[in-house]
Amino acid sequence: MILFIKLVLAHLIGDFLLQPNRWVIHKEANKVTSKYLYFHVLIHFVITMLVLWNFQYWKLVLVIAISHYFIDLAKLYTNPLFKLKSIPFFIDQVLHILVLYICAYSGNLIGQTIFLFEKIDWALLTAMVFVSYPASIVMGKLLEGMSDRIEQDHKSLPSAGKYIGIIERLFVLAFIILGRWEVIGLLITAKSVFRFNDLKDSNSRKLTEYILIGTLLSFGIAILTGIIYTKF
Repeated sequence: MILFIKLVLAHLIGDFLLQPNRWVIHKEANKVTSKYLYFHVLIHFVITMLVLWNFQYWKLVLVIAISHYFIDLAKLYTNPLFKLKSIPFFIDQVLHILVLYICAYSGNLIGQTIFLFEKIDWALLTAMVFVSYPASIVMGKLLEGMSDRIEQDHKSLPSAGKYIGIIERLFVLAFIILGRWEVIGLLITAKSVFRFNDLKDSNSRKLTEYILIGTLLSFGIAILTGIIYTKF
């Protein structure tokens, strides 16, 4: 399980934190000829090796990198077949995680050394990384059909909503780990108070529903991540 957690952490860093949006656009436009597709796979290989910090895993990491290349390539060519871009995104992520699980299981079978005392640290780091930027992207995919129907407020700070969501999810994760569930209720109340004037002034039911769904989804992802972490 520790090996699997490390592989997931490396995947989150390589697929979300270290993949600029311009790379994604370039890959979608140029597909197999895109140089960023190969940069992306190389970054995955390097990051995974750094996270594992054990050269004995290089064959396992190479298998992961090669499978990542073919899964991403298949996604690029099948994207036009789907009306909702979120569908190939989630299929792509499920396939990546499945490969990581199989590789982790295989790594355990061949007797790779895993230290149990690393368990909590790696699990916590993976949980924190996930509820930050990766969770924002997942939420964006889930809400993409709704966001197009909402009028954008040009007075808002750039990406303010994304960073607010990241901070609130990190808070929720911390409170769950500390066993302070009541503070999460206070956090939801505080956010509702701050949002009240905006919703009242806009007088938009669609905006109210969109913010409510986004808030519940954000808190739900953080709570689910916290629960999974506390089970380790």
